[in-house]
Amino acid sequence: MSLISPISAAGLAVPAGTLSPGSAQEGASFKDFLLNSVNEVNKMQSGASGMVEHLFTGGDVNPAEVLIAVQKADMAFRMLLQVRNKLLQAYDEVKNIRV
Repeated sequence: MSLISPISAAGLAVPAGTLSPGSAQEGASFKDFLLNSVNEVNKMQSGASGMVEHLFTGGDVNPAEVLIAVQKADMAFRMLLQVRNKLLQAYDEVKNIRV
């Protein structure tokens, strides 16, 4: 049985102090951050689907590991969905600002 690694919200968690408001852009842009997060969630979902398929076809896989992979993929997707919802909400607020 493999060890379970902690979830970092599919790459959505940013360590404290890494983004400061006046610092020079040293890392990836916000767009790259979001694209990487979407790709990571996609990998998690594909991996979980593959494990489920392997389990149903009689492969040698632990059902508990399959369940954990599916739950991790679901949690990552829900987190990404909430980020998307917050971004859309912020966009609507900015759009409604009267100049």
